[in-house]
Formats: sequence, C-alpha cells, structure tokens
Amino acid sequence: MHSELDSYDRKILALLQEDASLSSAQIAEQVGLSQSPCWRRIQRMKEEGIIRGQVTLLDRKKIGLNTQIFAEIKLNAHGRSNFTEFTEAIRGFPEVLECYVLMGAVDFLLRIVAADIEAYERFFFEKLSLVPGIQEVNSIVALSEIKSTTSLPVLR
Repeated sequence: MHSELDSYDRKILALLQEDASLSSAQIAEQVGLSQSPCWRRIQRMKEEGIIRGQVTLLDRKKIGLNTQIFAEIKLNAHGRSNFTEFTEAIRGFPEVLECYVLMGAVDFLLRIVAADIEAYERFFFEKLSLVPGIQEVNSIVALSEIKSTTSLPVLR
C-alpha cells in the first residue's frame, strides 16, 4: 500500500523529474528539509515503487533517430486471442518506445523511432508486419514535436 504524498514528497518528485542527479542534500535544501528526512522520503518512495528508476534522457535526433512514427495496430480475431504473443513481440523491438492498448477502432498505438523513413520501412517489413495476428497497420509520421516531457504533474 502506498502512503499519501504530502507537499514535501511532491516537491522532491518534481525536482527529481527535472534532475535525477541531485544529491539528497541538494534536494533537502530546495524543499526545506534536513538531509536525513529527505533521504528517507526518497528511499520510501523508491520502495513503494513511486520512483521506478533513474535514467539519462537522450536527444533522439542528436543520435540519429530523426523520424518518429505513430502506428495504429488492428488485430484480426486470431490475433486478439493471442494478445500475449503480440505484446511479447512488441516488447522485443527496441524501435518501439511505447505501446498502448486502446478502446475503439484500433487495438494498439505504438510510438516508434527510426533514423529515417527508409529505416522505418525496413522495420515495418522485416519486423512489425511479421508479427502474427496483425490485420492492419496505419502509420502516421510526426512532422515536428511541439511538446515532449517525461515529467508528471506532481505539484498541486
């Protein structure tokens, strides 16, 4: 069971979302706590799974992943019965950054990155289209990115 987050917890989370390399002393100073209670709060939130991990965020374009595609996937009747097989296949593709199960006309939405359209075409024909149970794929190329964040709105 998760404990209720108070204003200190939320401030800590907001700071960590912006810069996970901050020390507990730096965070404590910014939120108005001493270091030990601040560290204990961070540890508790890690143990409770509120803080799932700490990562380094990369600029996809600066490492050559210039194209972002959203793919709407519709499964056939047989594919729906093999949901686990489909999801395991998708989890195995590093090009797929996110996958969501949807309600409505399509079954899944994927966010995919590739170097360019030709690289996406290879991914599509050599990997994605070979996943059993797929009836239809509608690929939507993102032209530009207006907003992209990993920060959740924790401050109320």
